[in-house]
This record gives sequence, structure tokens and C-alpha cells, in this order.
Amino acid sequence: MNRGLALLGGGRMGEALIGGLLDAGYEAESIAVAEVDPDRRRELEERCKGVRVVPSAAWAVADTEIVVVAVKPQDVAAVLEQAASSLAEDALVISIAAGVKIAAIEAAVPGRPVVRAMPNTPALVRKAATAIAGGKHATPGHLETAERVLGAVGAVVQVPEAHLDAVTGLSGSGPAYLFLVAESLIEAGVLAGLPRQTADALVRQMLLGSAQLLASGDESPEALRAAVTSPGGTTAAGLHSLEQRGVRAAFLDAVRAATERSRQLGDQ
Repeated sequence: MNRGLALLGGGRMGEALIGGLLDAGYEAESIAVAEVDPDRRRELEERCKGVRVVPSAAWAVADTEIVVVAVKPQDVAAVLEQAASSLAEDALVISIAAGVKIAAIEAAVPGRPVVRAMPNTPALVRKAATAIAGGKHATPGHLETAERVLGAVGAVVQVPEAHLDAVTGLSGSGPAYLFLVAESLIEAGVLAGLPRQTADALVRQMLLGSAQLLASGDESPEALRAAVTSPGGTTAAGLHSLEQRGVRAAFLDAVRAATERSRQLGDQ
């Protein structure tokens, strides 16, 4: 990392990555951020002390060995075109732009190693689930570097690029599914007679505790569910109602639909 890292795009995910890298021991002076919005640049300068914040992608990437593309998918081509003339021949390009295929990025930065990544919004609290795939010039060393960079905001797994649409449909969109579940459970608590504030607090803690149970042991989700479900009890009755209404099938369909939409966006 002696030549530093450039981040193209200073949105929420970009800022989350900066924070994770700083917490992981990266020096602020080794990080540059390109952000076109002047108000957002001022915010980043205040929140990310010591990080170089500039308006131009070309300025940010000069003499850096790692470039993270964190702009909206429709802006990727223009940003990389701006950066290409200043980009080092051996620079590793990591893209977290949803749906933009490796081939499109490689075409914009010929000869450079490219790693495409799909993180999710829990990166904001350093709990991201991220999948990465390497392009034709990416070596195992490049993938290891990408894993180290993105690991600053959570867990990272390696997959073939063909699996990234499914990753998008599952873990990329997954937080929204769980937030909908949380929202619905809070409403259910209110319907059952609880004050909204109480229902909200209980649901937040229940989801946090359940996630920690799932992450902390070797038991499968099925085993954990069975441990809560006594024969003829309240949980069994509730689960029966959910199964009658096809909740399991609804999640299967949601992931499939999001995966297909990711494929469509990538083709566009």
C-alpha cells in the first residue's frame, strides 16, 4: 500500500470504506477521494481528517496502486475515462458499482487487473457481506489485496463472476428484506397491543440477538428454529400461519426476481 489508494465516489459506501480502512490502520494521507459535489467534499473533509478529497478522478488516481470505483453504475464509464490517463499501468481497479460487468471495466482500463465486488449496506457498521470476482488480469495476489481492502468493512468471499447476480439478489438486496420483516413485526406488535416504542425496541434487540446466535455457533438455521419451537406451542402456531401464507416461497421468489433484475441491468 506504499503508493496509496484512490476512491472514486464519496457517497455512503465510499465513506464507510474510508472509515473501515482508517480503523484497520491505513494512514489517512495514503487515501484520496474523488467527489464532484462540493458540499459533499466539505463533509468528507470534516469527517475524514487527513484524507485528500479532490473534485477530479484523474487527480485522485495519480500514483496510486489501488483504485476503488464507488460511483453509480451509470457514471462508471465517464469516471474511468477521466481517470484512465493518470492511472498507473499496474494499478488494481476494484469496482463496487452494482451490475457493471468486469468486461466493461477492463475495456475502460485496458491491461489493468480488475476485481468486481458486491458489498451491502451493513458496510456502514463494518458488518458487510461482500463477494468478489477477478478479471482476466487479476492474480491471486490481486484478489488477496481486494479481500484485504474490502475486509475493512466486513466479511469477504470469492466467487466466479457468474455468481455475482445471485449474490446481488441474496446478500446485496437482503438487508431490505430483513428491514421489511422488522417493519412488519413492529406493526404486528402494535396490532397485538404493545406501544410502538416497546415493539420497536423488542424487534431491534430480537433481530440483533438472533443474528448473533446464528453467527456464533455451528448450529444451522433449521436447528435454531427447531430449538425455539415446542410441540403445540405458540411458536409452532405462528410458524404454521407463516407457512400457510407462503412466506418461505415469497423469499425464494424475491431472491430470484432480484437476481434476474441484476442480470438485466448488467446486460444493459
